[in-house]
Amino acid sequence: MDDRNDIGAETANDQAAAPYGSGTVATRTGLDVGTSKVVTARGDSKQASTNAQLNAFVTVPYSALTQNTLQGNGIAHYREGDDLVVYGTSAEQFAHMFNAECRRPMAKGILNSREPRATHVLEAILGSLVPQARTAGEVIAFSVPAAAAETGSDITYHEETLKRYLKGRGYSPLAVNEGLAVVLAELAGESFTGIGISCGGGMCNVALSYLSIPSLTFSLAQGGDFIDSAVGAVVHEPATRVKAIKEDNFDLTRSSDDKIAKAIHIYYDKLIESLVEELHRAVTRSQRLPRTDKPLPIVLAGGTSMPKGFRDRFEQLMRRRPLPFETVFRSLEANSPGPIQWGYLTRRIGKMDVS
Repeated sequence: MDDRNDIGAETANDQAAAPYGSGTVATRTGLDVGTSKVVTARGDSKQASTNAQLNAFVTVPYSALTQNTLQGNGIAHYREGDDLVVYGTSAEQFAHMFNAECRRPMAKGILNSREPRATHVLEAILGSLVPQARTAGEVIAFSVPAAAAETGSDITYHEETLKRYLKGRGYSPLAVNEGLAVVLAELAGESFTGIGISCGGGMCNVALSYLSIPSLTFSLAQGGDFIDSAVGAVVHEPATRVKAIKEDNFDLTRSSDDKIAKAIHIYYDKLIESLVEELHRAVTRSQRLPRTDKPLPIVLAGGTSMPKGFRDRFEQLMRRRPLPFETVFRSLEANSPGPIQWGYLTRRIGKMDVS
């Protein structure tokens, strides 16, 4: 990251750098780099703590008064030319105030090639969450998506950019497929065997694992952002407003006469149908399926899967498009999206030899 004056991120840095765990067990850090949020979990095999920032930004014209006001209120920002770039969770608040859209440094799970500020903003957000490694070569596990037709070789650039940044902070980075991360986080009792599905903002990632070894991974380049933008287009509302409604305890089991709620229902159905169809297609075409007499557990995770009724709708459609083996659905160990998922991943890695 270039030598800009990033302001307002000091508190988050201090929190992330605070001591965790007993100090006698190997500390590990998990980093979930999602299109919608960036989440860190730091701890050992006994406990972990998490921190998160919205993966977004807005720009406002520079003035000394505005910069002093932002700094005085502890709002994370930096100056770039004639603009002030407000990033992280504060960006959404600004967008709501001015009825504007947040910009994203990532799209469909990877760095947004159409956004000139993508790398600088993402590194600023990472800098607010990931402290300098305490010891050289400290392990940090970070999420990467599986390949999708829409992303192609851009994943390589995305992954290597993250690795270089993390190495510059003194870490030894370990890339973990996002779908596999769900398996590692939630299926220890099944010997890390099953299907992990992470439904995020930019995409849905799927991994079929046997004894922690992924035999099938893929992604669907649709997620919460797809719903927000599609609904916003048909109801003529900013996607930011649609997102706020969707994430405010939205219930897919309840019908509504509200036009925004109706549209959210429609596009949630479209997303789930596409995910089930892609899962069926990928599994039936795969030549590397594990042989087991036991039903394979399926875990749904990620913020886009959180609305009430999502799992019921997914199971209903799965019955119409059954897989060539028995499945059983498992609930998350803790009722929370990414932060808890990566907190558990940190614990798992704390018990594994990944150095």
